[in-house]
Amino acid sequence: MAHEHIDAVVVGAGVVGLAAARRLARAGREVVVLEAANAVGTVTSSRNSEVIHAGLYYPTGSLKARLCVQGRDLLYAYCAERSIAHRRCGKLIVATHEGQLAGLKALQAQAHANGVHDVAWLTASEAQAMEPQLQCVAALHSPSTGIVDSHGLMLALQGDAEAHGAMLALESPVLGGRITDAGIELDVGGAVPMTVLARTVVNAAGLDAPAVAGRIAGLDPAHVPRAWFSKGSYFALAGKAPFSRLVYPVHEGSWLGVHLTLDLGGQARFGPDAEWLPEDTRSNCIDYRVDPRRGEAFYDAVRRYWPGLPDGALQPAYAGVRPKIHGPGEPAPDFVIQGPGVHGVAGLVNLFGIESPGLTSALAIGEAVVGLVDQSPA
Repeated sequence: MAHEHIDAVVVGAGVVGLAAARRLARAGREVVVLEAANAVGTVTSSRNSEVIHAGLYYPTGSLKARLCVQGRDLLYAYCAERSIAHRRCGKLIVATHEGQLAGLKALQAQAHANGVHDVAWLTASEAQAMEPQLQCVAALHSPSTGIVDSHGLMLALQGDAEAHGAMLALESPVLGGRITDAGIELDVGGAVPMTVLARTVVNAAGLDAPAVAGRIAGLDPAHVPRAWFSKGSYFALAGKAPFSRLVYPVHEGSWLGVHLTLDLGGQARFGPDAEWLPEDTRSNCIDYRVDPRRGEAFYDAVRRYWPGLPDGALQPAYAGVRPKIHGPGEPAPDFVIQGPGVHGVAGLVNLFGIESPGLTSALAIGEAVVGLVDQSPA
């Protein structure tokens, strides 16, 4: 088995791993990205709504709130700089009955507390003037919300990282590792198995981040959260979309409901719903097929804000799985970005529970990672 010495390893070539690799490479680090799949971004990063979130929903001061707002601004600037397809289309969050008005007002206050001051209250008539087929009693307008070509974004991040010397190794799963006095050793599988010794390791493995961390001997298991998987299915609208903006219902808990999003071609899709997978589910055995029967519940949910949805208009589209670090019925935690000051291992940064708004936050997470890799151990 070959042995290699590497300055910095990023585990996972999703959008967050690629953003971290780009930022480390731009900082002058020698970077290798290890990806278990045969292409970049084949899991969570390519199976989502492709929404650029404004930062409305998250507790003020949380990592999700701060990194979403920072990441949103960085992402819009990066897309403009690199000509990545995107559109600042805006979003309406709608209350469909009087009982939801208090929740809508609370969401506006939360947005303003998070520094998202452009979120405006709309009466029913004002909202319907913007989207005539919408039914609501009031709405919030978030003009900073948008959509992005996630694949184009990842290709740009990969290109930037490689232009600064980073290398990508596909079909290179991390099978285990250990903490040594010389650095962090990782056992890498694939066609040519090897052991690499790295000064810095960034664990951005998404669904597998807790599993990767759990296989590193010498890391206290108390710092490794349990992984939970929540599958979300999407259904596409047959025919032309009746809306030019995204439409979200008032959220319930940590779930944002069955929302209407648009792709860059103007095609409408609805989702995701939420389906907790069995506790023993392995990430490489997930069935991403969409059960057409799940669409039956979508009609009632969507018709609360779009009563004109025709029968039979929803077609199964795709599904994604969120890398949760909390189980059913538990409150959603913040992002967990662990550096040496938390777990005591020099050079190791673990990224756990990087679900939504992870895509929006990716560039800001990259900045955070660079600030942690040289942190002193606890």
